[in-house]
Amino acid sequence: MLSGTGKLLLENGQSFIGSIPDWQHDPCYGEVVFNTGMVGYVESLTDPSYAGQILVFTYPLIGNYGVSTPQSWESSKIQVKGVVMTTISDHYQHRNAQESLRSLLTSQGIPYLIGVDTRAITHTLRNKGVIPGVIAATTATISNFENFANIAWVEQVSIKKPCYYGTGTKTVILVDCGVKENILRCLLKFPLRIKRVPHDYDYSEEDFAGVLVSNGPGDPRHCVATIAILKKVISKQKPIFGICLGTQLLALAIGANTYKLSFGHRSQNQPCLHLTSQRCYLTSQNHSYAVDERTLPADWAVMFRNINDDSVEGIIHNTLPFFAVQFHPEAAPGPQDTQWLFTQFYRSL
Repeated sequence: MLSGTGKLLLENGQSFIGSIPDWQHDPCYGEVVFNTGMVGYVESLTDPSYAGQILVFTYPLIGNYGVSTPQSWESSKIQVKGVVMTTISDHYQHRNAQESLRSLLTSQGIPYLIGVDTRAITHTLRNKGVIPGVIAATTATISNFENFANIAWVEQVSIKKPCYYGTGTKTVILVDCGVKENILRCLLKFPLRIKRVPHDYDYSEEDFAGVLVSNGPGDPRHCVATIAILKKVISKQKPIFGICLGTQLLALAIGANTYKLSFGHRSQNQPCLHLTSQRCYLTSQNHSYAVDERTLPADWAVMFRNINDDSVEGIIHNTLPFFAVQFHPEAAPGPQDTQWLFTQFYRSL
């Protein structure tokens, strides 16, 4: 049930009026970002890379195929702070659906706002960049906006102790900075033993065949321990594969710099050019930061480039088995065209 009018108030003073649920009493603060995907709302909502953010869906109808079982989610719970939609569908239809999206948001206590023009919000964010905001009742008193950029979100989404998967003879270290479950599913298609470790776990002196550094939320520069461990591992010259945040962390470990994009890349149709083959791939993306190409060491090269804004979407070492991509080759949601990168990583082990 809806309790009446609510609002999304941005830090710059802009306000968008809609409706909020009757159980929502406290203001919900977060960094406001947008996703342009038409589908994949469950995967997006459960993606740990969205921790600390209020997610605005530009597509006007969300929830029409319901919510499947948690086994297909990207983590065990919804990770966003709040959700903004034009319309949420209570009537859903899909053979795997277990409940409505509204039911899931309610059961997990995730604040949401509906009945607003999400494309108008997106237009604001594209012009002004992502910005702190709050979902609240129109009568609520709003306190000062928190500086979400200073929060180490990876610490909140990473596992606390190592765990194991698979029974292969080769061991891959999966550095969990907020890893999506489909990355793990993709790795387990190969005969590997996976050791999933916390973001600050020092595995550098252990016996392993390769390392995969996962996606995750927030500013990569906050992951001081993760970067320090990566520096030690690089000297061993064993294969390293980075995904999303993992790309930024690998770049920082080799002495390059990162920067924050104005409004980030969050969709399932970002075109990326593979420079070696000159093939264009449609990719699934969710990130706020990118690698500064000008700061890459001489023995590293750009592997992929975003066709929309020319930003770096992948880096690779000229001779050693190190590479990383800014997009999500595991998809979930989105196209699976670049899952061959997991095969490339496996063959390098």
